[in-house]
Amino acid sequence: MGFEWDEDKRQANIRNHGIDFVDIVSIFDHALLTLEDTRFEYNEPRYWAFGMLGTEAILIVYTYQDQNAIRIISARKATKYEQKQFFS
Repeated sequence: MGFEWDEDKRQANIRNHGIDFVDIVSIFDHALLTLEDTRFEYNEPRYWAFGMLGTEAILIVYTYQDQNAIRIISARKATKYEQKQFFS
């Protein structure tokens, strides 16, 4: 499966969170905790994936663009609360 993202969103994510979408693609090769984001009415199903990037717990928001691509929406370090949920 491939990956895609909006380049402006990628640059904003680097500025705001210090995480490049290019670097997090490898997280999907490892064990993830994935949950559907049902907080709001989105135009598409959105998911949260918790995984490790080096020693950092990362939260990735993504959707499926089609059956062949994951579209990354955002990525940031998981909060302490989220880390507790992920590692419990």
